Amino acid sequence: MFVLFSLSAVAQISFTAHAPKQVVQGNKFDVRFVLRNAEGENFQEPKFDGATKIYGPALSTSYSSQWVNGKSSSSSSQEYTLMYRADKAGTYTIPSATIEADGKRYSTASMTIEILPPDKNAQQGSQSGARIDDIDSQSTSKPVNANDLFVRISMSKQKVYEQEAVVCTIKLYTKYQISQFMTTLQPSFDGFLIEELSIEPSMNNIEHYNGQNYMVAELKKCILFPQKSGKLTISSGNYDVTAVQYEQVRSMFGIIRQPVERKLQVKSNSATVNILPLPSPKPATFSGAVGQFKVSTEVKPNNFKTYEAATYTYNISGTGNIKYLKAPEINFPSQFDVYDPQNEVNAKIAGQSVSGSNKFEYTFIPQYVGEYEIPTTTFTYFDPTSAKYVNVDVPATKISVAKGVAAASDAVVSKDIELKNKDILHIKTNNLQLKKEHNLYLSSFTYWLWYILPLIAVLGVMWYYRKTIKERSNVQLLKNKRANKVAKKRLKQAQEFMKANNANSFYAEILKALWGYLSDKLNIPVSELNKENIAVELQSFGADDTSISQLLTILDKCEFAQYAPELSGSNMNEIYDEASDIMNKLENTKRK
Repeated sequence: MFVLFSLSAVAQISFTAHAPKQVVQGNKFDVRFVLRNAEGENFQEPKFDGATKIYGPALSTSYSSQWVNGKSSSSSSQEYTLMYRADKAGTYTIPSATIEADGKRYSTASMTIEILPPDKNAQQGSQSGARIDDIDSQSTSKPVNANDLFVRISMSKQKVYEQEAVVCTIKLYTKYQISQFMTTLQPSFDGFLIEELSIEPSMNNIEHYNGQNYMVAELKKCILFPQKSGKLTISSGNYDVTAVQYEQVRSMFGIIRQPVERKLQVKSNSATVNILPLPSPKPATFSGAVGQFKVSTEVKPNNFKTYEAATYTYNISGTGNIKYLKAPEINFPSQFDVYDPQNEVNAKIAGQSVSGSNKFEYTFIPQYVGEYEIPTTTFTYFDPTSAKYVNVDVPATKISVAKGVAAASDAVVSKDIELKNKDILHIKTNNLQLKKEHNLYLSSFTYWLWYILPLIAVLGVMWYYRKTIKERSNVQLLKNKRANKVAKKRLKQAQEFMKANNANSFYAEILKALWGYLSDKLNIPVSELNKENIAVELQSFGADDTSISQLLTILDKCEFAQYAPELSGSNMNEIYDEASDIMNKLENTKRK
């Protein structure tokens, strides 16, 4: 033991706190304080409002060590657990806890916990509605009504100006666990420019809405820039959802609860935003910028010479519709050759809008020696906060041009532009060895080939056109032929998610590919497909039992991995290969 500890590395001491972010009023919850790599004493627990301690602190200890490549490492932990009952709705701060270890006193960081009010039906003693914290209320004997599971589109503002940013959020609210979720019709955003935010849908959050508590998952979140005034509407979307209810079953061990899946079709609400027109009259210098912006300019190099390229950079930075700004009109001196500006945008999502910079770089070439000036310009933007137009004056830039070394005929004007040699080449005077040659073109094979090839092409187009009309008249055949092609496209998208290590999106895309392929192959709508009728239809189609079993196994793996990734143990590469393999097998199966 002495040798072991003398060779082991010194572990760092830490003291951390862990608590749920949300809890429903009346429920119990644990707060854990963990001291690592030390033995502590004189633990001082925190006290906070909104909850009553009913147990603790309970102390548990653990120790582990390992030896790798001749080096040992060890770790230990002391965990203090306190149990509380949430008494009053609100947001509360859990103060720091303290402990003494190795002659020092350590403190945890403070935490915030939100206590949500209970459901109205729970407060009134009603047993009619489902509740997220009561599995008995999620029985199969009760229907899943519109208040138990729905998709909601919400807007951060109900009234904005043209080009002013507004955040649109689409959320799933449910009191039931969800085993499968598929979008069948996306909401449309007509009249808006869209900047999508990256999200990872999960059911970890709880939200109190209309007097009820729901498990909530963000399905889509984006920043919208309205392009016209009036009332603009985000249309509703359609979704196929499989909710999990529980059925009581008698067994040798008594009455147990067994999960039962119920398939539902859910339609979201539509959302309307009132878009105000920009105030009139609009300044002549206004070109559509809405938000808060700053302007800076820069000229390079510092010394200017004739026929040598230089750059004038006009940089707009700020928050708003930064990505959609137009290039400003700069009145360069007539003695300059000016080329179209190069545009570079560097912007990202910041809060409820887009922030960054939009840089316009003008390349110009002075043609004559002298003193010149790029005159003062005015950049005008509309500030929706103050509902006023704001003018930003850009100061003039003085330029002194000296005589350059290069001549006008051969100067390099920019990285991509070069003046060509304009001299007339000398007439060639030596013997060119010219000779006269004449052949009858009608007797050549090339002449007749120009008649034959178009004729063959016309006949080929007619044959292909008639073949296409015949195939399109057979809808079932057309879907069947395109099934594998469409599925391959979806698998390609799944491969992109796999490379990005985005497991949730990967398994969702694999499921879409398989369900869509089976719908087209078997000529059955997706909404009517299930694992039982798939097996029956594939047998009648001509697929063997091994292929059917392999397909159903893949579907189970994907569904389980999508909603319980930490328990599935599935490998995305294996799932991708198995999905490709089973589609190839089914594609090569001849229909009975």
